[in-house]
Amino acid sequence: MKVLLVKDVYKLGHAGDIKKVADGYGRNFLMPQGLAVLATPGALKQIEKIKSQADIRRKTQNDELQGLADQVKEVTLNFPAKAGDTGKLYGSITTQEIAVALTEKVRYEIKRQQVDTQPIRALGQFTAHIRLTMDLVPEIKIVVYREGESPESITNPEAAAAAKAEKKKGGRKVEEKAEPAAESESPAAAE
Repeated sequence: MKVLLVKDVYKLGHAGDIKKVADGYGRNFLMPQGLAVLATPGALKQIEKIKSQADIRRKTQNDELQGLADQVKEVTLNFPAKAGDTGKLYGSITTQEIAVALTEKVRYEIKRQQVDTQPIRALGQFTAHIRLTMDLVPEIKIVVYREGESPESITNPEAAAAAKAEKKKGGRKVEEKAEPAAESESPAAAE
């Protein structure tokens, strides 16, 4: 089925484009949503009008949201999570959780449909794309770290490993000092 897009459709095309789509997709989604019409000779005469209106609408949206896009680019979201020894999460960080956290940071409502990533199921650093408009798709950084640790353990593993090693050394020294004292008391207690 050939359709004429009336509005921009993500991953399909811009308004005014003629696209060949599956019959069910066109009939059950695009047309009822008002995103496309059948590509008939009468509709094809309106291509230029649709394209010019869409260009104006797209330009105003991009101008309005450019400041937000700049603000979103600088965002790093940190998520503490429970994870096993291998770094696999007990659950996942979903697009809904990312959208809520991002909304709190930038004070602009981001819907989960605008977050373009798969659910995160492991510890580490990830990137996600936020679709504000067809042309404005800033990228954010997401850090998932183990509960009880700091986000730096993921972003700077060398420093975290050094701190962990230092902590273990400190713990061993305390244990070693405690053991000889216990041994010296044992012979005295035996006498």
